[in-house]
Amino acid sequence: MHIDDAKTSPEHMTTITIPAPQVLLAEVTHRCPLQCPYCSNPTELIKKDVEISTDDWARVFKEAADLGVLQVSISGGEPAARRDLTELIRAARDADLYVNLITSGIGITKRRLDDLVDAGCDHIQLSLQDVDSDGAKLISNLNQSLERKLEFANWVTEIGVPLTINAVMHRLNLDRLPETIELAQQLGARRLEIANVQYHGWASLNKHVLMPTQEQSDKTNQIVADARVKLQGQLLIDYVPVDHYAEYPKSCMNGWGRVALIVAPDGSVLPCHNATTLTHLSFPNVTTDSLHNVWYESSAFNAYRGDAWMPEICQSCDRKEIDFAGCRCQALAILGDASAADPVCSKAHPINLVETIEISDEPGDAAITYRPNA
Repeated sequence: MHIDDAKTSPEHMTTITIPAPQVLLAEVTHRCPLQCPYCSNPTELIKKDVEISTDDWARVFKEAADLGVLQVSISGGEPAARRDLTELIRAARDADLYVNLITSGIGITKRRLDDLVDAGCDHIQLSLQDVDSDGAKLISNLNQSLERKLEFANWVTEIGVPLTINAVMHRLNLDRLPETIELAQQLGARRLEIANVQYHGWASLNKHVLMPTQEQSDKTNQIVADARVKLQGQLLIDYVPVDHYAEYPKSCMNGWGRVALIVAPDGSVLPCHNATTLTHLSFPNVTTDSLHNVWYESSAFNAYRGDAWMPEICQSCDRKEIDFAGCRCQALAILGDASAADPVCSKAHPINLVETIEISDEPGDAAITYRPNA
C-alpha cells in the first residue's frame, strides 16, 4: 500500500510504501513469577481479568498470517502463566506461523515442555538475568532462578528444539559478559542475544542502578566484536548496545510501523513495547478491529511513517532511511516531544541531551524498584 507524504516540503516529498508486517509479538499476559527491574512491560501492568481469550488469540494468529506475517513470538510476562499456552501454540501453528516461545523457563515442567513442543513450538528463547546465582536472584527477586533456568535450558537442547539465550545486560552483570557467552555455548544455544537494557518503563525507574558506565559500554563493544569473529559459524550473536553512549540513534523497531505488530494481553495493538507512553495516540484493539485495518489504516500506526512528521534536520539527513530519526518514546521521555529527533543523535543535538545518570555507588535490592507480579 502507498501513501503520499503530502505534508512534507516538496524537495523532501516521498511516497510511503507500507510493507506487510513480518513479525507478530503476542504478549499473552503480563503475569510473571520474576520481578525484573528492567521489564519491557509497561509500568501499568494489564491484569488477568482483561486478558483476551484463547479464541481471540486464535483469530489474531489467523489474521496475522493472512496479512503476511510469517513468525509469531509468544511472550509475556511469562506466557506459561496462562493455562491455555499449549492451545495458543497449537492455534499459531494451525495458522501456519513459525512459533517462537519467549520464556523465563520458570513454571514449565519437563512434561509441559514436551506438550508445548508437540503442539508446534518451533523455537525457544530463554531469558537470562545473570550467570552468577546471587546476581540472578538480585534481579529476578526469585530464589534459585538461575539454577531453574539452566535445568530448563538443558531440557530444551535434549529435545532438540533450537535455543536462543537472551542475556539482558546492565551495569551489575556486564563485567561477566565473557562468562555469559561461554555459558550460551555450554548450553548448546544456536543464538545469543546480548541485549543491553533499554531505559524505558521499569528500566527508567532503575537507571541509577542499571545504567552502565561509558567504560563498561566501550569494553562490551570490543568483547562482542571479538566473540563474533571467534565464534563465527558456531554461535550467532545479536547485539543491542547501550544507545545512551552512541553517536547515532538505533533504528527503533526498524522504523515505526514497518516490521512488527505487538498485541498486548488486553488486545491493544502497538508498534513498539513502550508506545503506550505516547498518550496523544489512540491505539486500536483486536476485539473491535482487524489487524489489516490496524496495520494499514489506523492513525496510530501511520503517525510516524514516512518523513512528513520529522523535523527538517531529519528530513534532509542521509540517515533518515537508516535510523528513521530514532526512538519516538525516548524523544518524548527526554525532550517532551515525540516528533523530535532522538536525543541520542549527535547530528541533531551537538550537545548530548541524554540526561546525566547519577549511578548508585553500592546498588542492592534496597535501591531497586521491582515490577510487581501482575
